[in-house]
Amino acid sequence: MIQAFAVAALLCGGPVVWAATYYVHASAGDDAGAGTSVEAPWKTLERANAVRLQPGDRLLLAAGQTFQGQLAFAGLAGTAAQPIEFSSYGAAPARSVARATIDGRGYLAAVHLKNIRHVRISDLVLTADGGGMLRGQPKADMRCGVLVEADATGRYEGVQLANLIVREVSYQEPGYVRPSADVNTANGTARYGWGIRFIVKSPDAQIHRIAVTDCQIENVNHTGLKFTAPTNGIQDVRVERVRVLRAGGPGVQLSGVRGGRFSELYVDHSGSARDSRNWGRGSGLWTWGSSDVVIEKSQFLNANGPGDSAGVHIDYNCRNVVVQHNFSANNAGGFCAVLGNNFNCAYRYNVSVNDGHRIKGKGGAFQEGKTFWLSGYVGKGPRRGPYHTYFYNNTIYVSAEIVAKMAVGPTAEGVLIANNIFCIRGLTQMVEGDQFSADRAAERPLNDVVFENNLFLRADNWPAAVGIHDRAPLIGDPMLANAGGLKLEDYLPGNSALVKNRGVRIAKIPGDKTGLTVGFGVERDILGRPIVGLPDLGAIELP
Repeated sequence: MIQAFAVAALLCGGPVVWAATYYVHASAGDDAGAGTSVEAPWKTLERANAVRLQPGDRLLLAAGQTFQGQLAFAGLAGTAAQPIEFSSYGAAPARSVARATIDGRGYLAAVHLKNIRHVRISDLVLTADGGGMLRGQPKADMRCGVLVEADATGRYEGVQLANLIVREVSYQEPGYVRPSADVNTANGTARYGWGIRFIVKSPDAQIHRIAVTDCQIENVNHTGLKFTAPTNGIQDVRVERVRVLRAGGPGVQLSGVRGGRFSELYVDHSGSARDSRNWGRGSGLWTWGSSDVVIEKSQFLNANGPGDSAGVHIDYNCRNVVVQHNFSANNAGGFCAVLGNNFNCAYRYNVSVNDGHRIKGKGGAFQEGKTFWLSGYVGKGPRRGPYHTYFYNNTIYVSAEIVAKMAVGPTAEGVLIANNIFCIRGLTQMVEGDQFSADRAAERPLNDVVFENNLFLRADNWPAAVGIHDRAPLIGDPMLANAGGLKLEDYLPGNSALVKNRGVRIAKIPGDKTGLTVGFGVERDILGRPIVGLPDLGAIELP
């Protein structure tokens, strides 16, 4: 059958493109059939994997059916106008969105694609709970809901994941208990289940233009959504409206990504230890070796773990990472964490609530939780940086039951802290950076510090021992609407005289030739209200 786009191409004098749709039905199908109609579908994924898909082809699984095994393809080459599609067909009773389920138990991944161009995967449920590795599967130390790899020289692009549910992904059988010491290693050494992974394995391969939208990932042993590549090996990433719930590791993690926008994420209970197979440690989102990334309009809640486990943290070797318009609450590791050899990174117009409540030595914790942390840690080797860190117009609330801890390493160069509200009800403390070799307070003044015009509930809200101090602080109660609540509107200041139009314009830190590549000006606050005239203090503009 000639598809509509083929007819259009013919009428316009272009090449005729023949595209096929293949159907698979687990209970009513027959692998000996044609597979090209709803009336004669194939039965198994094994048969479906044998088809040679061309641009514009679709492979559809029957909604409401569960398919054992995996979808596995290499070298698929759709086009931007005619992507190859994997999805569901038909209606399922009492389902608002009709989806088929792939159970990848015993396989490397429920969906495994390698070296592909212009492929769209949508409207599927993917699970893979245990099973070791079946005969014929590659030797592996992980299992994934979706695994997209690039290991051959070339530029691969146009990968779209939409409306997927990825849940219950584990390598080990239920009841397995991971080694207790594994949570203290950098990323874990045991075999885990992961949600969605993109991996570039060759320095001569790249994946461009990835979109992950409207997906939900829950109950996986390690990271929910992970990008791993050599420097700049993954470029132009868009992640929108993704929910990650109870991941045993981080919610989202980026390594080697250049260019990305992550917006409207909801990450809750990253680092979950509710399953004995889980790693049990992880920030809501963290970056490493990545550049030109914006993380915005998202919620990061209840991160758990003995180390790391902030709402969002910027690990070392990053450039131009901006964290803005986010709500961060009850994350054990903290709110702002910028590590070494990072350049021109920023936290701005965020609300932080009771972040950094972890206490070193309690419950196995090997790091203190921190409200604010700049560290020169770069793994092995001398500490350096971070360089030109911008922290402005954030609202930070810490209840009286939590000691708010701060750490600024002596290698930090270029720091701007302005227009923030620090509403800290209890004690504050300077702590060492405690990442293998402790950061200590600077023994000499740090270079190029602009620390001014912040509102503190009390004069002691910023510990004197930290080594940098606000040279023009404001002291007073912002009278937050419902401090401790979990809605943005709870942090609307009631003290207009103390907050409204009291902000200063943000400019480059002395010695910074670059500034923020996205610009210093922000048009709207965290609630979407326009910023008119001088900015107010904190993340919310008063009417």
